[in-house]
Formats: sequence, C-alpha cells, structure tokens
Amino acid sequence: MHPGKFRFFGKLAVAMTLVALASGGQAWELQWYGQAAFRITTDSGKVILIDPFISGNPKTPEALKDLGKLGRVDLILLTHGHGDHVGDTAKIAEMTGAKVALNADFGHTFGTLGVVPYQQLIRFNKSGPIEPLGPGISITMVRAEHSSEYVHTDARSGKKGVYPGGEPAGYIIRLENGFTLYHAGDTGVFGDMKFIGEYYRPDLALLPIGGHFTMDPAHAAYAVRELLKPKSVIPMHYGTFPPLKGTPEQFIGALGEAPAQVIVMAPGESRKF
Repeated sequence: MHPGKFRFFGKLAVAMTLVALASGGQAWELQWYGQAAFRITTDSGKVILIDPFISGNPKTPEALKDLGKLGRVDLILLTHGHGDHVGDTAKIAEMTGAKVALNADFGHTFGTLGVVPYQQLIRFNKSGPIEPLGPGISITMVRAEHSSEYVHTDARSGKKGVYPGGEPAGYIIRLENGFTLYHAGDTGVFGDMKFIGEYYRPDLALLPIGGHFTMDPAHAAYAVRELLKPKSVIPMHYGTFPPLKGTPEQFIGALGEAPAQVIVMAPGESRKF
C-alpha cells in the first residue's frame, strides 16, 4: 500500500476514537446526503436537517431520495438561498411540520413568497444563540464568506424570479452532551474563523473543499490548521458538480501534520459519535 494511504486510514481511525471520547459515550448520529446536506439525530431523538438538498442531489443514493421515508424532522437549518442548499425545504416542512431556521431577511423572502408559512419560520441572526428544540440544544448563527440569492418559480404564472437570500451563514450546534459541531455552509476563508475556533471550540467541523464557489482543499486546510483548530473535520461540498474539483485526498495532503483528524464520509453514510 502507498505510504500516503497508511496515513489516511490512520487519521481516519484516530478521528473516530477521538470523536467517540469527546461525546462522553452518549451516541448521536450524523448522516451525509452529499453536498452540504446533513441529518443530525441527537441522543434524545431530536432530528435536525441542514441544507436538505436531497431529491435533486446527484450524489444522494436513490434509496434516500424518497422524502416520504424521512420520518421525523424537528428542525431545518438553511445556510443560504442557493438551490443546492434550499433543496427540498418547502416540501419537508409541509410534510413534517418542522420549523425552518434561517437568516432573518431570507425568512421574509420565504414568508412573503409563501414558500414556507411564517408560523413555521424561525428568523434569527448572527451571534444570538437560540434553543428552538428546547433546553439542551443551542444553535448559533455565524458568518460565512459567500453570496446568497433565491431563485423562485411562481406556481401560477410559471415565471422565474430572483429574490433576496439574506446573508450567508454557518452554524454552531451544541448538543445535549456538550458536543459542538460547526457547519460552515458555503464559505471562503475569513479571519473570524479564528474567533469561531477560539470561542466555540468545535469538536467537529463540516467544511467545503470543492473550490470554485467555496474553499478549495488548500484553503480549507489553512482554515483548519491556522484558524479553526477543530478536533476532527468532515469535508463536504465537493464532487457534486463538475466545477467542484477538490478531493479529500488533496485536503488531507494539504493539512500536513496538523493534529485535526479527517473523517471522510460517503454520501448516504451514517456515523454514530
């Protein structure tokens, strides 16, 4: 086996051990659908979807594209207005009654267009932690360096329009057992990642590595090594469409000897932490 592969699998094994230790033995589950879409099932059974681009996602396994099989969903978090992140939000919210939490201005766009009823929206903004699922799980919106617009087709006229998507965001999610994860959304590197690392101290970071629209592997590695310094990291937002050329192998290579451990997931895969 090539020496680089030994290092890759070694990091993977150590990462799983570290994350298990950080969680204090209480299991919660993370499932990746591809792109930036994740499902979190907390140890108390609460279900959070992030950027649920599922039915139209070319990387999501066919068996998972039937939204009728999603089951319980308590909360949907949206990082910004682009279609590969908004995805199936409206349909899932209608089917499950889940609340949709998002940037306050983007929430007005959703509400006025009738995409999601206002009573299901949680409009909030950066730095003010919320507990939409009750005490024990806190969610904090943080900055992302990206763009945000929402393309909507009117059901009656068939006309397509472009509407404000508010400001792009990432999320800090602190679970019941204290485990803290950072979903960066779509972003480039920005200096305040140092604040995110120092203040929130994420156990796990979910970071885009595809390039073109977001960080590429080298930029993501710099963010991990110099700014965020999480214990573990899962690369996302790569390989879904042709411009997203970055790979986990390039990311691992760019990390060098950084202590952060890399967990590479396959679309559809679930991991218990």
